[in-house]
Amino acid sequence: MKLSRFLFSFRFAAQGIGTAMKREQNMKVHAGSAVVVVAAGMWTGLDPVEWMLVILLIGGMLALELVNSALERVVDLVTAERHPLAKQAKDMAAGAVLVFAVASAIIGLLIFLPKWF
Repeated sequence: MKLSRFLFSFRFAAQGIGTAMKREQNMKVHAGSAVVVVAAGMWTGLDPVEWMLVILLIGGMLALELVNSALERVVDLVTAERHPLAKQAKDMAAGAVLVFAVASAIIGLLIFLPKWF
C-alpha cells in the first residue's frame, strides 16, 4: 500500500510539471533553452564533468522556475488584493530565478566558449 502511494506521488509531480509547461511562459522559455543547450553540448562534444554541470544547471533552473510559479500561485490564492508583501514575495522569487539564470549563463559560457574559440 505504501509503495503504491509513493509511486502515485510521481503522477502529481508530473502533473505539476505539465501544468507549468502549459501555463507558464518562462517555463517554456527555460525548457526551450535547455533543448538548445543539450544540442549544443552534443555538437560540441562535452566531457562527462561538463555534462554533469550542464545537467545540474538545467535541472536547477527548471526546478527553481517551478518553485517560483508555485509561490506565485500560493500568493494569488491567499490574497486577491495588491499587497506590498505579496509583491515583495513574488519579486524575490523572480529575483532568485534571475540570479540562477545569470549564473547558469556565465557557467555555460565558461564551458562552451573555450571549445568554440
